[in-house]
Amino acid sequence: MSATVLAVCVVHADRYDSGRVGLTAIDKRPVDGPVRAAALGLDGDHVCNTVDHGGLDKAVYAYGDDEAARWADELGVPLHNGWFGENLRVAGLPVTDAVIGEIWRIGGAVLQVSGPRVPCGTFQRWSEQAHWVKRFTVRGDVGAYLRVLTEGSIAAGDTIDVVSIPDHGVTVRDLFRGTDRNRMRLLLSDEPSLCDYERARATKALDRVLR
Repeated sequence: MSATVLAVCVVHADRYDSGRVGLTAIDKRPVDGPVRAAALGLDGDHVCNTVDHGGLDKAVYAYGDDEAARWADELGVPLHNGWFGENLRVAGLPVTDAVIGEIWRIGGAVLQVSGPRVPCGTFQRWSEQAHWVKRFTVRGDVGAYLRVLTEGSIAAGDTIDVVSIPDHGVTVRDLFRGTDRNRMRLLLSDEPSLCDYERARATKALDRVLR
């Protein structure tokens, strides 16, 4: 099976959230037709918390359908495309096990895997599941943030062409877990696209492992 975009999702409506910002844009829903992926994200999408979300290195969030299906089975409820706050629900690609710096061509856009999604209190409240952040963290199927290298349109049904995979092999899951010091060293030394935020994460993880 080739890797495919099952759905392209943008904000359906901002929702009240009891966190410090007061609003969240986590409620994403699929849209019909092509959507332009620009440097700061998909047309029609936005973030409310601009401190912790969004920006060039978190422009697009992808989540794997196989990972979503495992959660749906465990929770016993359907989890619609966009439920994880993702912009792209994809099939046939191990999203959380993509390599940091990996490049994908989707439709008319080119995107690069930039880092993991870190679950937060807003996600906990949205899920309405007990201990959701801890459970999500323990499983580690966090999906991947992407930066947009070439702007262009993306639509449901588009094939995802993996253009290149860095030789260091450090995955989104590796960076999220941060428990393998050799892989953190490799990432810090061998991945030129690593943004400051993820570089700090990898450095902190390395320091913690070495204690």
